Amino acid sequence: MRISEAGIAMLEAEEGVVLRAYRCPVGVWTIGAGLTAASGVVTPHAGMVITAHDASDLLKKALARNYEPAVDRAMAKGLPVQHEFDAGVMFHFNTGAIARASWVKAWIADNAAAARKGLAAWNKGGGKVLPGLVKRREREADLLLNGVYAPVKAAPATATAPRWSRIALPLSAEEFRAARAALASLGYAVGSDAIRIPAQAVEAFQRDHDLTVDGILGRATLSTLQRRIDARRKTAVAAPAVVMTGAGDSSGYTDALAGVPWAGAALLGLVLIWAAWLAFQYRDVIAAAVQRPLPRLARFLRSI
Repeated sequence: MRISEAGIAMLEAEEGVVLRAYRCPVGVWTIGAGLTAASGVVTPHAGMVITAHDASDLLKKALARNYEPAVDRAMAKGLPVQHEFDAGVMFHFNTGAIARASWVKAWIADNAAAARKGLAAWNKGGGKVLPGLVKRREREADLLLNGVYAPVKAAPATATAPRWSRIALPLSAEEFRAARAALASLGYAVGSDAIRIPAQAVEAFQRDHDLTVDGILGRATLSTLQRRIDARRKTAVAAPAVVMTGAGDSSGYTDALAGVPWAGAALLGLVLIWAAWLAFQYRDVIAAAVQRPLPRLARFLRSI
């Protein structure tokens, strides 16, 4: 089977479609509905731009190549109709776990309650229950069991001033607050309204990070924001490590190594290598920091 157009629309709404290539939180170039070079259908790179039609076409090719065959095999015994197959594809695209998910056996056995419960169990990321995944699993269960296609649409823009940022993904209140706090911590003016973010703040962030400037909190903007926060956290860890290798070390490590020839220099070298690796991993973050005074350097850092 192949996923339906309604299934594609719902999947794109869940994943968010980005028409300009961006780095995901772990630094991999990504475009469209979360497609990387590993998809086998596209090789995103700095400055790459596609159309919405291209994005849907690439997603269909990626699903046919990497996901639909596995869903066919896993659900074959249940003789899925279109909406059931679409739900399986959506789940597998997000988790890659259709072959081992307990809900599939429950669905084949026509046990709707167990199937819904089994789907709901796939709600964690990094060992934590994620509100966004809780809601996504609910929508997938409604599609699987009831045939309800429920694409999440961005909130309409307000016509009154100030303009507020729109949200292009199904974020929970907790996730929205985290994004708002992250922008504020980076110095962007999010204002005093706790449930909205001025579009100007999001646009300023997008402009600084070479993203499409549209004031929308979508996949690319949120991924880049996560990279900024990750880089800040890792830099905060790296700085004390550098200090510990010099005269400022009060931990006792320097004294312990004092009798080992060239141990201090070796430790400093390792720390500097780590710092250099960190800088390379987050070169796009450095590019954002130097964009205004050194635009050519920023372009170079984003190109590698």
